[in-house]
Parts: sequence; C-alpha cells; structure tokens
Amino acid sequence: MSILNANKAYQNNSVQTASPGELTLMLYNGCLKFIGLARTAIEMKNTEEKNKNLLKAQKVIQELMVTLNMDLEVSKSLMQMYDYINRRLIEANIQSDVEILDEVEDYVLDFRNTWKEVIQINRRMQHGEAGRV
Repeated sequence: MSILNANKAYQNNSVQTASPGELTLMLYNGCLKFIGLARTAIEMKNTEEKNKNLLKAQKVIQELMVTLNMDLEVSKSLMQMYDYINRRLIEANIQSDVEILDEVEDYVLDFRNTWKEVIQINRRMQHGEAGRV
C-alpha cells in the first residue's frame, strides 16, 4: 500500500469512527484549511485555485447549516451566522478580498475553538473528571 493510499485510508477511518462532535470539529478545521488555501491563491493571483477553495469552504458552511437542529434556539443564531459567513465567502471570491477572508476566518476560528472546548468538557464529564481543572 502506498503512503498516499495509507493516508487516505486513515482519513476515511477517522471520519467513519468520529463522534458527531468530532465531525463538526473536522468541518471547522476543513473550512479553515480552505480559507487559508484561498488566501494563498489570492496572493499568488491564482483565480482558479481561489475559486476552488472558496467553493469548498462554502460547502463546509452549507453542511454545518443543514446539520443544525432548528428545534433549538441556539441553532437559529448559528444559522444566521453561517448564512452571513457563506455570503461573505461569496463576496471574498468575487472581489478576491483577503480582508473579508480575515473576517470570516476569525468567526470560524471562534466557532472551532468553542466547539473544541465543548468536546474537551464533555470528555472530562464522561470520564468522571468534571470537578478537576
């Protein structure tokens, strides 16, 4: 098995065995990766790569939108933020604007970091470590 095939198999296994919370974290990380690649493409004046990566970032945000449980009040706020981020990604793509990417990246980083913290708290609670810091 080649190294590339082994890496792909590992990634597939990681996704298939991840909890819903870990999958959400993977989505945030993927979005950040695509934003970073798009930023580099803008700086290199590579329109095709910029477009490809911003479309991927939009798909991640759209996936986050469709997985929201709209019965929860917090989901309504998240939907508004995801919609805003999606619109800003479109604007960044049309305008090749790195400043818009900076703004969007900050929001996605905040979501990712908050989500990571929630996962860590849940793990501690599951292992009876709620009182430890």
